[in-house]
Amino acid sequence: MLKKILQPESCAKCRVCCGFDDGDKWEIPLIFGEFHKSVEEKLGVKLTPRGSEYVFDMEFDGDKLVYCPAAGEHGCTLGELKPFDCLIWPFRVNSLGDLRVITVSPVCGTVSELPLKTLSDFVNGGFAEKLFKTAREHPDTVKPYIDGYPIIAVEKRKKSENVN
Repeated sequence: MLKKILQPESCAKCRVCCGFDDGDKWEIPLIFGEFHKSVEEKLGVKLTPRGSEYVFDMEFDGDKLVYCPAAGEHGCTLGELKPFDCLIWPFRVNSLGDLRVITVSPVCGTVSELPLKTLSDFVNGGFAEKLFKTAREHPDTVKPYIDGYPIIAVEKRKKSENVN
């Protein structure tokens, strides 16, 4: 999804988004229910339910990094089964009060170095609609807003629509 602004080779070299510590548990990518059996079979792992979706069952030890079981030497090994959170990283759909917003994580150095105009043009060129649509279909993908994360887009909704 992001090849216009982020090359797969850059991701494969970095993999910062594939490592989690105890404080990152909320960030473990969600596997949509319809894909969880296929992911379990492909990786030979058991997924754990979280809300209406699934996550990798990962054991944490404080600040020690634990890598996603799908992270390979050259990037994600899941191919077409890659979790939505990973497909859109470093962008996130966040809740901010009664709004849904798209933010960009400063953790991704490659994307963070791009001008905000470039990011805004990319997101608002059709990407935002895809993200907000998926957020409506899979509300567990919406994460709380983190102070300081740049807001790239705000969902346009009717006043009668709720975030949750």
